[in-house]
Amino acid sequence: MLLAIDIGNTNTVFAAYKGDEQLGAWRIKTDGVRSPDEYAVFLHELFTISELSWDMFHHVIVSSVVPEANAHIERFCAKYLSCTPLFVTKDMVDITLDLERPEDVGADRLVNAVAVLGHYQPPAVVIDFGTATTFDVVDMNGAYAGGVIAPGINLSMHALHQAASKLPKVSVAKPDAVIGKSTTGAMQAGIYFGYKGLIEGIIDGIAEELAVRPYVIATGGLAPLFADGSDVINTVDADLTLKGLQILYAQQEGWS
Repeated sequence: MLLAIDIGNTNTVFAAYKGDEQLGAWRIKTDGVRSPDEYAVFLHELFTISELSWDMFHHVIVSSVVPEANAHIERFCAKYLSCTPLFVTKDMVDITLDLERPEDVGADRLVNAVAVLGHYQPPAVVIDFGTATTFDVVDMNGAYAGGVIAPGINLSMHALHQAASKLPKVSVAKPDAVIGKSTTGAMQAGIYFGYKGLIEGIIDGIAEELAVRPYVIATGGLAPLFADGSDVINTVDADLTLKGLQILYAQQEGWS
């Protein structure tokens, strides 16, 4: 069995796979100094509830954008799973990288492109609502064609609250109207409709440059909120990155 681990800037997600069937997925806040034993404590009870055990897992694949967490994950795998994890690199991904510096692209963005080719049809765009809001483009030839990185929605909301002492900390929500009748309503409108406009403008620009309308997949915690309010998003796939990890695992020679 496979343990797929997606280490993002905000959250780390663990998912158990038997073949291509996901048996469970669990999320924890990313902490670059969390110890192997702390990971084990977090997973032990969840594994028990799901009727899983340490000895069921023979392979681990990791997508990480937090290098300081990698050594701790490696020690966790050695101590509790008796295996060495495979960390995703660009050399593992059998996709043309149409980039100036292919070595700079994040592992999570490559894994998302793998998932697109495994579960959807290009041309396609993945909008990932994470710490940053990213747009990853897979062109009609199946090449990773680059993308867009914008500040994340929660990051922008937090920065607004921190920089202006009179502005409260508010949740991200879809307002009933663009014109806010309170400070909270005005902030929520600015974030929601501002990002909606950003999303639609970027997708329109990508479509113009590709000369074709791409299929748009949204993932990340805020994906359903924005998919509900915008016609440019075709589907929401909360497990897209995990699906890409499972596909990469299945492609590794000698793994089963």
